[in-house]
Amino acid sequence: MKKTLLLIAISVLLISCKTADKKPKTTGLITTKAMVVSAREEASKIGTEILKKGGNAFDAMVATELALAVAYPYAGNIGGGGFMVYRKNDGEIGALDYREKAPLASSKDMFLDNEGNVIKDKSTLGSMAVGIPGTVAGVFAAHKKFGTLTIQEILKPVIALAKRGIVVTKKQEARIKKYQPLFKKANKSKIILDSLWKENDIIKYTALTATLERISKNGRDEFYKGETAKRLVKFMQANGGIMTLEDLAKYEAKWRKPITFKYDDLKVISMSPPSSGGICLAQIMNGIEPYDLDKYGHNSTKTIQVIAEAERRAYADRSFF
Repeated sequence: MKKTLLLIAISVLLISCKTADKKPKTTGLITTKAMVVSAREEASKIGTEILKKGGNAFDAMVATELALAVAYPYAGNIGGGGFMVYRKNDGEIGALDYREKAPLASSKDMFLDNEGNVIKDKSTLGSMAVGIPGTVAGVFAAHKKFGTLTIQEILKPVIALAKRGIVVTKKQEARIKKYQPLFKKANKSKIILDSLWKENDIIKYTALTATLERISKNGRDEFYKGETAKRLVKFMQANGGIMTLEDLAKYEAKWRKPITFKYDDLKVISMSPPSSGGICLAQIMNGIEPYDLDKYGHNSTKTIQVIAEAERRAYADRSFF
């Protein structure tokens, strides 16, 4: 099995700082061969299990991403999308774009009223605000190109996690409570997250378990052409959305060339358009590179001023262009 290393980057900020005189205190876990880091321990453990079974980093990525759909739906999900940036141990780099896309029936004025004013919440809440999901297409595309284990092997612990249930954390309790009024606005019928959930309660996602089992059995097409696709479109249209089966059937993840740039003696690899992350990050880092941040001191007023001004200009350009 060819070993690979995978770097998934959402946002990176590199700051040159003075080396501390004394050895810094080690926190967390450092490993010599591989490790998996995510927002939930359950997902990281599943990714680690996949590596121990002989899977490579891409297998672990797929498992971790889908496990987050169960354990951390605030960010991980099968109804959204994402970007992947990677670097293999032979130096090969690449990127995968599996962000959501607008339905075919979309138009530039779809969120405006007859007078050209923005209709409150229409672009941010409810079925009209939903794009065509890319997560399932993305993980299957990555697996097809780089995976070594079968999808069934990768999904098995994820399905078991959904059946077993997730322990509600204190932060999750607060987050569910915060968004419950929006859940009720976006859904005509009651959903599992409408219930009163407290810290240490266990949420068992029965419907999600069944969906993952269908995907494990029928593959990528289950989500984009099968029973799951039909259920998704039926729900969206019943709730005022414009998503169709054709939208789902035509969705494809796209392999792209990542943005690369230099900062001092480092080569930074980041996501290319349609993400603005790589370009913005390059502009910010190029802007702060001439300044001696190591002399200003970490988090000093001068350092923060330089970085903030570079960020302001990058995001002004992002908005303009």
